[in-house]
This record gives sequence, structure tokens and C-alpha cells, in this order.
Amino acid sequence: MSRLISDLGIIKKLQNALTDLEITVATDIQEQVIPIILEQSEDLVALAKTGTGKTAAFGLPLLQLVDPENTPVQTLILSPTRELSQQIYNNLKDLAEYMPEVSIVLLTGGNTVKSQVEELKSAPQIIVATPGRFLDLLEKGAFDIKSLKNLVLDEADEMFQALKEDLMSILKAVPKNRRTYLFSATMPGELKDIVHNYMSKNAVSINSDMATIGHEGIDHQYIVVDPIEKLDVLLHFLNSQEGGRGIIFCKTKAAVNKLAKNLAIRKISSGALHGSLTQGIRDRIMDQFREGYIDILVATDLVARGIDVKELAYVVNYHLPDTPEAYVHRSGRTGRAGAKGLSMTIIQEEEVKEIAEFEEELGIKFHPVKKANAEDIEWNNTLVWAKKVFKTKPNREIPEEVRQQVKTIFHHLTKEELMDKVLSNYLAENSK
Repeated sequence: MSRLISDLGIIKKLQNALTDLEITVATDIQEQVIPIILEQSEDLVALAKTGTGKTAAFGLPLLQLVDPENTPVQTLILSPTRELSQQIYNNLKDLAEYMPEVSIVLLTGGNTVKSQVEELKSAPQIIVATPGRFLDLLEKGAFDIKSLKNLVLDEADEMFQALKEDLMSILKAVPKNRRTYLFSATMPGELKDIVHNYMSKNAVSINSDMATIGHEGIDHQYIVVDPIEKLDVLLHFLNSQEGGRGIIFCKTKAAVNKLAKNLAIRKISSGALHGSLTQGIRDRIMDQFREGYIDILVATDLVARGIDVKELAYVVNYHLPDTPEAYVHRSGRTGRAGAKGLSMTIIQEEEVKEIAEFEEELGIKFHPVKKANAEDIEWNNTLVWAKKVFKTKPNREIPEEVRQQVKTIFHHLTKEELMDKVLSNYLAENSK
């Protein structure tokens, strides 16, 4: 039975913030991690996926351990993306609502180095950062880390895969007597080497019920298609999920842009997200997605690591990820906080063997789904076209004379007759 967070040794100021946030019961990861950070002195390696309450698991005890009389940086929290760092920063600020004596600074790209140097003059005790920007400011002498006591590596598998060089430089620069808390959804061999070389030999290892939590409530499915059918099959799937919100993952930025353009042409409510977009555009798209103004996000793996949106009905792997670890992170965007979710993968025949490899590696079962037949695809495309017409804004530049002439041609038709003629015309044009 889950315990109340208030029973884990959390001080009153933090409990007040949790009350405001309507958080009372500890998740599995919080129940295990909070007492270790508060009561022990060893490093920590925790296997846990995003969405299990990780930020509060390390954030609450590290906020509690801040010495307000000691101004140099005491805690550094690193994550692989701007979006995830922003999310962690926002969560910590919420948790520290009743702790004005604690200063927290966010260091990521998208903001000028000059403005962040100014922020660092407030002598923060906690820094949340992406590795590249942190290293840049460290090399500029913008802050002192000699008093650093705690280092958090969040989404460590992704950081070591994509940002290894910067991360290794940071690990060599931080004090050797700090405590390190490593959180990861997976533990590839390279990450085990880092644990062995840069963390205490007595590091505490915990597994937040990864065998079930990582995939609990998620239905893993796949459809085998010919390359030419891929977009049509995706459109058929999206129509079956109408009313639900989701993320479509592509392997490259170019693929994200191409697919997002195809959806936009059909006036399907969507937005594209990848690393080449400016931070302002990325923030705007994420805000639109979180607030429900767009229903579908088309994204690459790395950028999507900071996406924490509740009530996502599905994720689609438009391209199969390169590794089982990447699949865990993709599928983990849905089925969060006990909800049901669907992870749909659209593959070609030669990729079926990779599904079997993912099943063996991750201990999950994928269910094959038969693709829609040609007739169903055709009728679905007709519905996509009809919705596109419905969402099309009238062209006010059409001359009034032309508008009246067209109206004269159609004036004797009923609505049903006009619809039948327009529909028949569409079908004839698209059968050529």
C-alpha cells in the first residue's frame, strides 16, 4: 500500500506546497528515493521511466537539504533537453513555493548567455541545466562549483547517447566528494561503465518496478505496410483516434517536417517539434499542445524527451526507433499516471524481425493489427478531404461577379444534390 509523502520525512514548508498541488500519496519511486537522499550518504542509481514522479522524488529531498546560509551552488540537475530542463525547473519552483530563501536558476539554450550570467549573480543554490549551456557558462567562470554537494543526472541514458562529450567534461570538473543521483529508464552497457567509473562503489540501486510500470496500461501494436501505403494507413489510424491526442515520432528532422506538412495540407490539427527550431517556436508549439489547441505533435526523439502531457491517447512510431531504450521513452509518453494508452508502430515487412527483438529485450508483447483494406483507405481519405473542406476558410478575393455566376449554376440544387455531385467529382478525380 502506498504511503503518504508526509510520512517520508518531508518538512512542513514542502508539505504545504504539496497540499496546494493536491499531491498526497507517494509514487513507488518517491517512496524509495526520498528516504535514501534524506537519510543516507551514498550515491543512487534508479531505474524509472518518465511519468513516475521522478522530479519530486529527487526534488523534494534536495530542496530540503539546501543550506540557505551557504550561497555557492549546492545542487546541479542535468537533463538532455531544454524542454525537460524547463519542466524540472517549473516543478521545483512549485515545490519551493514556501521556501523564498532557496534560489533556483535554469540554464539552457534559447536564452542569451548574458542574461543567464546576470541571473547567476543571485548566487543560486540549485542549478537546472542542459549539459552544453552549463559547460559553456562554467568555462566562462560564471559560477563556482567547488561547494557542489549533489549532482542529478536525469534521463541519463539519453544524455550519454546524445551528449556524451559534454557530460564527460562535467563529470571530470565537479568535486569528487559530491553525491550523484542517476535516473534512467534503461541501463545500456555504456551507462554501466559510467556508473562504475564515476559513482561510489557502494551506490544504492533501486528499480521502480520497471518490469510492469514501464509498460503498464500500454497496448503495444504494429501494422505492416508497403512504403507507398504508409501515409494513408497513418491517416486511417488517426481518424480512428478522433477526439484523442497523441504524438507521432519520426527518426529525422526532415521526416518530421515532411509529415507535418502532409498533415497541415489536410488541415489536421498538428505541430512539428525538432531541434532545429528556435526555442521560441518550440515553446509556442508545446504550449499549444499542452493547452489543447493542437491535437497531434510530430516530433523527433530527443526533443520529445521533455514532453510531459497528461491524457495522451496514443503515440505512433512512424519510423521504428533505433534502440529498445528509445522505444521505452517513446511509448512512455502515453499510459501515464495509471491511464490506458496505445503505442502504434507502422513498419515495413523487413522490420518485423526488429519487433521480435524489442519484445525479447523489453519483456513486452506487441500485437499485430491488420492494415485497412483499399476500400476502407479510400473512404477514409474521402472523410479526410471532407474535413479539410469544412475547415477551409472562404476566399474573400474571389470577384463578386464570379461568385454570383457560380451561385447561379448551383442555385437549383438541394444541399444533398450538391453534396453528392461534389463528392462524386472528388472520387472521380482521385481514381485517375
